Amino acid sequence: MLHENWKDNEPLKQVKVVHTDAKKFTVSDMLTIGKTYDVVNETEEYYQIIDNSGHVGGYYKTYFEEV
Repeated sequence: MLHENWKDNEPLKQVKVVHTDAKKFTVSDMLTIGKTYDVVNETEEYYQIIDNSGHVGGYYKTYFEEV
């Protein structure tokens, strides 16, 4: 499966967190404002990044700006 190799692949780009104001979920535990993360996969709505837990997580693009 493709997602099993994401942590080992070369990052596509880097993004910086600009806010963690989520309406439905708590993302402030997994994302730090001002920190830069490597994007391992990207869809139309989401970035999959290696977050503060050390695992790959999917987050809305609205939390980030491209570096």
